[in-house]
Formats: sequence, C-alpha cells, structure tokens
Amino acid sequence: MHASIPIWKDIERIAVFRALNLGDMLCSMPALRGLRKAFPNARVSLIGLENIRPLIERFGRYVDELLIFPGLESFPEQRAREEQLPEFYQRMQSRHFDLALQMHGDGTRSNAVLRRLGARIEAGFVPRDQSEQPGRWMRWPDERHEIHRYLALLEYLGIPRDGDSLEFPLGSEEQRMAGQLLASAGLQPSRTVILHPGARLASRRWPLERFVQVGRGLASKGWQIAITGSRSEAELAAALASGVGPGCVNLCGRTQLGELGAVVSRCRLLICNDTGISHVAAAVGAASVVIASGSDVNRWAPLDRRRHPILHAPADCRPCAFDECPVGHLCAWGVGAAEVLEQAAGQLEQAAATSFT
Repeated sequence: MHASIPIWKDIERIAVFRALNLGDMLCSMPALRGLRKAFPNARVSLIGLENIRPLIERFGRYVDELLIFPGLESFPEQRAREEQLPEFYQRMQSRHFDLALQMHGDGTRSNAVLRRLGARIEAGFVPRDQSEQPGRWMRWPDERHEIHRYLALLEYLGIPRDGDSLEFPLGSEEQRMAGQLLASAGLQPSRTVILHPGARLASRRWPLERFVQVGRGLASKGWQIAITGSRSEAELAAALASGVGPGCVNLCGRTQLGELGAVVSRCRLLICNDTGISHVAAAVGAASVVIASGSDVNRWAPLDRRRHPILHAPADCRPCAFDECPVGHLCAWGVGAAEVLEQAAGQLEQAAATSFT
C-alpha cells in the first residue's frame, strides 16, 4: 500500500474509462475484480465501446453498467461521433462520480477524457515523462504485461489485487448450444483442432496460406479441423476451409461470443493470432498455440506460456498499429507452418480432452 494514498471514504459511484476491444477488456478483468472486492457496495460504471456489451454483461458481478463512449478522432478503436461528446460529458457529470479511474493506456489521450467526467477523485496513469502524484497518478509501467499494469495501478492506489487469472464465465445454455453445434457438425471435441484465422487488423493476421498448411498437416494426422470467426470474417474463413479441403468444418459466424468460448473450451486445441480469442482460450483454460504478428508480445501474450505457447519473429518495427503492413509483413512471414505444427503436436500430446456431454 502506498504511504500517501488518499483516504477512500464514501466511494459509492465509480467510473472506469477503458474504451477498448475484447482482448483488451479481458485483460482488465483481474483489476476490475480487485476493484469490486475493495468496494463491494459501490456502483461501478464502465465507460467503453458498444461492441463489448456482450462481454461486460458476462461480468455483472464486477461491472454494474456499460456507458457508451462516443469516441474521438484520436481513438482509433471505433468511428468517432464527436458531435455527441458535449451531451455525453454533461450526462457523466450529472452522475457525480466519487472516483474515476483511467484504465486506457498511458494517459496521453485518455486523461483529458477522464478530467471532463467531473469525478470527486481522479486517478490513473500519466506518461513516463510526467511526474507522479502519489496515491493518484502513477507513471505508465511500459515494460509490464497488460494484466499486471492495471494490477500495479490498484496497488499504487492502495487497493489489494485479487490474483491475475483471467475469467470468462460460461452459462449452461451456452454449453448446451456449443455441444449441439459440434455434434451437428460431426465434430468430436477430443479430436478437434480449431483454426481461428481472423484479427481486427490485417497486420495482426498470420498469412492465410500458412493456416492452410497447418490445417492440412493436422488433418493428415487424423485430427478434425474446425474454423471459427465472426460474420465479418466469413470470406477469410471460407478461403481457409477451401484450402484445407474435405472434412474441414467451417463454423464461422455460427456462434455468439459465449458459444464460441464454450466451443473453444471443449475442443482439443486452438490455433490463432494474438487477438481476443487467444485471451478467451486462456480464460476458459483451453490449450492454444498463438502466432503474434506485429503485436507487443511482452504486453499481450498469455501469462501461461506452457499452456499457451506464442510464436513470433523479430522485427524492428514491432509493435505497430498499421492495418495493412507497409513493409512486407516480415513479423508474420517469419513464423513458418512447420514451427506451428511442432508446437501444436506438443500441445496435443499434453492437452487432456474435455467433455461436457
């Protein structure tokens, strides 16, 4: 506990600003778990993106409501609706938050948003070239894993952490629907390897032809191959299914988020990019092999590297935020199909088949 922390009295309304996507939000759940344990009776409002509503509704014991952030041009995660900002800030100020926490990066862009919420107490991160304010504003810990950054912030504020494990609660209906989907597709979970070729940014996607090589290699060893993804990734998934050939089952667009988590939890192995689904796999305890193209591995890789080995090639330009790589995508092409197949073989030997039937 920091010696100069503010006295946390009468904290009844908490705002958390984190306007990011699925994987980023999952990595913040250990911190939100600790926050809830410290303030069990407070109303916690997450200010974030509309597209993470299905995830936030899964964590009602930590977050009471999702308030939609209209966006800014400097926040690339969604289309900005800046004309809605005056009314948004007015609504936030009318809520009279007791505490507002900035959990959206180092504060370069996000602290200006936090300061317009009108909270009685503000806390979070400041960029590394700015001074800390003990017990309120912590210098950005650039070298830490994303999960541990926000746990470090809690500790800086005098709030104990409650572990660093990820969670992704699954409902009984989601489990039932996942089992039904797999059965109707003729897939045996203990023999099924999932390929998930998509990622929000094209620069984060391992080349499709490499996924094809992996799918064919595993199928030749007798493994059943299933492809997952969102509806927006249908073209990518169809091309992969065609490349892998007969027997490959395309489940892309056939699951909601929870059902996808349940499918992943049942099958033998997931092979994916360093994107949201990799964090879902870690949260449900499913074995995976992750290929990191362009991302900061130290920041985003699953914490358990034995259960979730991550493959990445060195590149001087890593990490980047390009949608399309302008320099030949060396970080992706530097990971070969043979490397992934080798890691997959090791995981398949270790992974115990999980059955809910």
